[in-house]
Amino acid sequence: MKILLKKEVENLGGFGDQVKVAEGYARNFLIPKGLAVEATTGNIRQFEAEKDAFLRKAQQKKEKAERLKSDLEAVSLSFARKAGEDEKLFGSVTSHDIEEALKAKGFSLEKKDILLDEPIKTIGMFTVSVKLYSNVSADIQVSVVKE
Repeated sequence: MKILLKKEVENLGGFGDQVKVAEGYARNFLIPKGLAVEATTGNIRQFEAEKDAFLRKAQQKKEKAERLKSDLEAVSLSFARKAGEDEKLFGSVTSHDIEEALKAKGFSLEKKDILLDEPIKTIGMFTVSVKLYSNVSADIQVSVVKE
């Protein structure tokens, strides 16, 4: 089935791309979530008419993400956790903990945007990436100290 993407979809394409996908993927996931529409001549014509507004809005979001990036990179988070003798934590620092600490500092981000491969389980300084927009991410410093 040919579809027209309304938003960027990872590993599939970007805004405005016409791609061919399995019919079930399109009908059960992409179209209901508002990520795509079926690539009919009417939809393509309508998309071309609305394209400038979409691109302007996307540019504004990207500029906002760039400003947020500079603010976020100035932030340093610190967590005090109980640890054993070999500096391993009793527990861990997760992306949820980082999300809550950022909310306390006035940043509203979602947990899924914090790119932490696995929870932090040792004492030390760590750099954690936060995805703000499709090609915009910020690195924040996270320090874990012994309680």
